[in-house]
Amino acid sequence: MESHFEILVIGGGTGGIMTAAKLLQEDKSLKVGIIEPAETHYYQPAWTLVGAGTFDYKKTARPMRSVIPKRATWIQDSATGFKPEANTVMTKSSGDLTYDYLVVAPGLVYDWSLVPGLGDAMDKDVVCSNYTDPEHTWEVLKNFKGGTALFTQPATPIKCGGAPQKIMYLAESYYRKAGVRDKTDVVFATPGTTIFGVPEVKKTLLEIVDRKDINLRFGYKLVKVDGPNRIAWYSFMDHEREYNHKDIRIEKDGDLTGIHFDMMHTAPPSTAPKFIQDSPLANEGKWLNIDKHTMQSPDYPNVFGLGDVAGIPAAKTGAAIRKQVPVIVENIQLLKSRNILGTTTYNGYSSCPIVTDYGKMVLAEFDYDNNFTPDPKLKLMGITDSYREHWRLWMLKKYGLPYLYWNKMLKGQDV
Repeated sequence: MESHFEILVIGGGTGGIMTAAKLLQEDKSLKVGIIEPAETHYYQPAWTLVGAGTFDYKKTARPMRSVIPKRATWIQDSATGFKPEANTVMTKSSGDLTYDYLVVAPGLVYDWSLVPGLGDAMDKDVVCSNYTDPEHTWEVLKNFKGGTALFTQPATPIKCGGAPQKIMYLAESYYRKAGVRDKTDVVFATPGTTIFGVPEVKKTLLEIVDRKDINLRFGYKLVKVDGPNRIAWYSFMDHEREYNHKDIRIEKDGDLTGIHFDMMHTAPPSTAPKFIQDSPLANEGKWLNIDKHTMQSPDYPNVFGLGDVAGIPAAKTGAAIRKQVPVIVENIQLLKSRNILGTTTYNGYSSCPIVTDYGKMVLAEFDYDNNFTPDPKLKLMGITDSYREHWRLWMLKKYGLPYLYWNKMLKGQDV
């Protein structure tokens, strides 16, 4: 197997595939290698809908072979470390690979040790997560007969910060249909300070919380889970407060507060992969150290990174990647041809499609400063106020975005 590549990409997720595809689209002669161990590529944004019983899980999966760009070399292996001063990536079984330019996009990993007890409880009984097994989430929703429905998240960065809310709104609707809503308390316990950071979206979501009679608990840091006794234990951040109180069953253990639940959905505690954390490419927080506008490593000019592994204050979403890829592609092309960086920069844009009901969605689009920045293309759909609920946005989420993902984004086309 070849061991030297002009462009070496780590990761066959959204970021890695899109970058490789776009580079090859613009220069078909490039020698591009993609390091990715997995056999299957998943369209994870649809897992929210799978968990609510309105999307087929099988349709979110495709063979990795089918999404790797035709002219790229797939190295089906795991990266294990870096020697960036020697332009080298070590791998588990393919030896050392060298590169002219490196694109680091391995995504994130789940570290269950950060919330003791959660790993043992996850995807069993009434504890579920759309991040790990959305089909189990749907089983939990269908089997729920009332009580405390707890929706929560860890204090680590997570994929798509809005996802722990989306399934809550859908579950609440499902409980109404199933006739158990009147004997259910829906609780959202989050370490955050607010329901959403963008003012326009926050206003809409609080109206939805009122409509759905949801109890919000801010400043709740999930520290451990007692699966057998169905208790989620929290410590309080310095901004602990409540909105729309519900008289649920609470326990105390020293400084910890335990919420008894009859079902619980959470996002897993997340970190960068260990080979990133232990590398010279990591920042102090143990995420990939890159410039938040150029996506370039400050220490190694021929190294770039994007996606969930990036140590930048942007949301970890596919929409963010969609805007990060063109910046990296332009920078690599100009460094190769003229040894300069491009003028296109990344402003922190992300979008979070927040499903609020079956048939309704809000599209939160924002930048590093939490400015509401709607995509002008939405006007083609007749939507000028995407911070409000729309059925057209639901159609975009369920049908439009999966189509664009498989047929445009992964082919390196701008959408």
